[in-house]
Amino acid sequence: MRVLLVEDDDGVADALVDALDAQGHRSIRCRLGADALRTHREADLVLLDLGLPDIDGLDVLRKLRRVSNVPVLVLTARGDERSVVRGLRSGADDYLVKPVGLRELLARVDAVTRRVNLTERQDGVAAVGELSVDLRARTVRLGADPVTLTAKEFDVLAVLARNAGVAVSRQQIMDEVWGDAYLAVSRTLDVHMATLRAKLDRPRMLRTIRGFGYRLG
Repeated sequence: MRVLLVEDDDGVADALVDALDAQGHRSIRCRLGADALRTHREADLVLLDLGLPDIDGLDVLRKLRRVSNVPVLVLTARGDERSVVRGLRSGADDYLVKPVGLRELLARVDAVTRRVNLTERQDGVAAVGELSVDLRARTVRLGADPVTLTAKEFDVLAVLARNAGVAVSRQQIMDEVWGDAYLAVSRTLDVHMATLRAKLDRPRMLRTIRGFGYRLG
């Protein structure tokens, strides 16, 4: 997932970029509110500080909401109740007060993404670029062309499609698709991922997150 980080403090920004990248996200960092308003269309989620040097972050948030539904997670030192209420009423999807633990931040990012993905996929169809996965009919299409998958290949793809844009751990995939039924399930997952990649024929669509799992999109 592409995360636009709007933060003028280099130390804070470097730590956040490292944490996001380690989780499999791709970070885009800017220091100014004006830059955020120019580049927000490149992002799947915005992490927004309110104390920016050029434009107040709340004004950036309000302007974003006039033109975009991109998820926005406010990350700021303003922790008083009035500021929190103003941030949420201005359109923030979540509001975190600094200092915040990196694990909590990453969990909040994932939670916001899941909520947005669920809303966008109420019809049961997950779309990632040319790929369309009908979770109810259990059918897959690349553009206008159907893709034939085995039952287990579809189950693996469905887990990733329900979490499109988010890194999904190997353990989560194995738990949702196989449970505890297999001793050799880890190797089985590798085989299924290899066949999925071959059938989808889109190398950049299905990414391996080294030491963690996979991400669709």
